Amino acid sequence: MIDEVVRCGYSKCRAELPPPGPQGGRRRSFCKDTRWPGGKTCAQMARAERDALEALGLDAGRATFQLDADRLREHVDALRGPVADLAEALAAVRTRLDEVEGGALAAVEAANRAAAEAEAARVEAQQARERAERDARLAREQAAQAEEEKAAAVERAAAAARQALEATEALGAARQQAQEAVAARERAEERADAAEQRAAEAEAAAREAGVRAERAVTERDAARARADEHRAERDALRAQLADTAAELAGATAARDEAQRAAAEADRVRGELAGERDEAVAALTAERQTRERLDRELARARDRAEAEAALRARADAELERLRRELEGERARGADELRALVAAAVREARDPGSP
Repeated sequence: MIDEVVRCGYSKCRAELPPPGPQGGRRRSFCKDTRWPGGKTCAQMARAERDALEALGLDAGRATFQLDADRLREHVDALRGPVADLAEALAAVRTRLDEVEGGALAAVEAANRAAAEAEAARVEAQQARERAERDARLAREQAAQAEEEKAAAVERAAAAARQALEATEALGAARQQAQEAVAARERAEERADAAEQRAAEAEAAAREAGVRAERAVTERDAARARADEHRAERDALRAQLADTAAELAGATAARDEAQRAAAEADRVRGELAGERDEAVAALTAERQTRERLDRELARARDRAEAEAALRARADAELERLRRELEGERARGADELRALVAAAVREARDPGSP
């Protein structure tokens, strides 16, 4: 006969349990080696599940009520995400409340100490008045008992009356101190709220300064890119100027050669009249070439001067942007430090004006 399959009694496990050994014995109800978070066994998890059902007012052992554990787990899993988000939000709110409360904690504690001191003074004054009243009663009893001690009793009664008056005045002063302590605590709370608002304003100013700094950095990068383009154009103009200078040197050499040829032509002009026209034409062509090279050299010089002026303007613009960036960073840092220092001073010494 084949035994029925027995599964783990924990609803979330339900693993198949091994049959008893060859020697027989009672079947196990839960897994032996399975571990859940926290190192708990299936039996411990089932016990905790049963306790949770009992806490909800459900009796898992009744035959008339069957709890669908899988459906309950689905509901729990569906609620786990929102509950986790709510827990994170509550933790953030609690952190923020702790930060706000920390700033006013010293002031509140100081106000509480002042109130405690005022209460102690009031109690002491009350005790002094009670002692004075007891002394007055004792003086009246002694006056009734002995007429001969009347003068001394009257004097003690007067002293007791003075003490009672002083005690009453001390009680009024203590009440006044208690009211002032309450007012100081309220002012401390108001200053804590103002410090929190100033801290928020400081954060906004810091963010605005960061935006301005990023904008200045972007403008600086653009100016640098333009300066790089101007430098590249300047290098090209310099190369062209060098080529033009080389051509001018060649033309100058050709001109010198032509002049020497013209001198030679003049020397032999009497003998070679026909060659004079060719020499004049060559000289004219050389002169035209030299004039053309002079014009190209002038244009190259103009381009070089324009490039130098453009580079100077780019360098000036870059320097201006650098100064503005440094000024914006310095002003933002100074404003942030001032606001943070004021908030810290307000939090540390809420009683100061």
